[in-house]
Amino acid sequence: MEFRKDAQWSLVVPTSMGVRITPEAGQTVHSSDRFLLQATSAESNVASVASHLGLPVKVLTNFVAGSPISALIKANLRARGMVFEGPDVPQGGAWGYRHQFNIADSGYGHRGPRVWNDRAGEVGRTLDIADFDTERLFGTEGVQILHLSGLIGALSPQTSRFCVELARAAKAHGTAISFDLNYRASFWKGREDELRTAFSEIAGLADILIGNEEDFQLALGVAGPQAGGEAVTDQLDGFVAMIERVRERYGNASVFATTLREVLSTNRHLWGAIVRSGDELCTVAPREIGVLDRIGGGDGFVGGLLYGLLRGWSIEDATHFGWASGAYAATCLTDYATPADEAAIWSIWEGNARVVR
Repeated sequence: MEFRKDAQWSLVVPTSMGVRITPEAGQTVHSSDRFLLQATSAESNVASVASHLGLPVKVLTNFVAGSPISALIKANLRARGMVFEGPDVPQGGAWGYRHQFNIADSGYGHRGPRVWNDRAGEVGRTLDIADFDTERLFGTEGVQILHLSGLIGALSPQTSRFCVELARAAKAHGTAISFDLNYRASFWKGREDELRTAFSEIAGLADILIGNEEDFQLALGVAGPQAGGEAVTDQLDGFVAMIERVRERYGNASVFATTLREVLSTNRHLWGAIVRSGDELCTVAPREIGVLDRIGGGDGFVGGLLYGLLRGWSIEDATHFGWASGAYAATCLTDYATPADEAAIWSIWEGNARVVR
């Protein structure tokens, strides 16, 4: 895949930033009084791999003017090597706008994770294409990949339009578009026809299409294996066939990917991936990984895959790096990967957990 060589930005991600609150030591939310608070969003999680490994990344988002949470988020993005752009929206009083709160019990052993999304009044729901100079961004500055996520695409009718219009602007300037479907039933309830239309248009513009075991079925209506039936390891041929059906329907794209996960316990997963690029097919059969916190593992895979593509690697190397980036993210208390260097990711792929001195 070819990218614009004179682009200022390797990766641009539109997102709605918020904070994640997690009890210490894998405890339950309702019985805890000590919590870790961090800035987060699925899309910035994806960008974290590239930014930590030195590529220029820009985040497009809204902030609440004067909010200490906004200040925390901006400081976090700077610390992760990300540049951000977007308006500071007046709060409108105590009952006005705010950043989302994601309250997560990471689970432990045989107790599964639980996530409570508190997104009322979320400032990111007001994202508007009019607040961003797309001609400057995609034309003058230049972007190699615009990465869109189904989470921000389904957040509100306004963000759906925002993502569609952003994808159109990127395509008009020759920017590659990555789309991670990230289906969430709670976001789609009562909006199925509206969102299927928006998602189908973005998928039709995308160069890279990514999902997990069920995203292609639920977001785009493409037939495939159903989760909860046979073990994922016994359905690899079915997932490959699903990717072929996606490829037939959205032939404009050149890279198609799905992650594969089978949960043995909260802290032991089988983790795999399938990536198709042109006539090349790379399959990573699910293999066991240790999991400290599963949230963000899929984002880590996407971030690693995009990093490999941006570096011009073979599809096999990009897939393996994506798989290992997802496995890396699952070892972090943050829900995003923070690799010190490429070697930290490759050692996971190689199965080398020996001490480095």
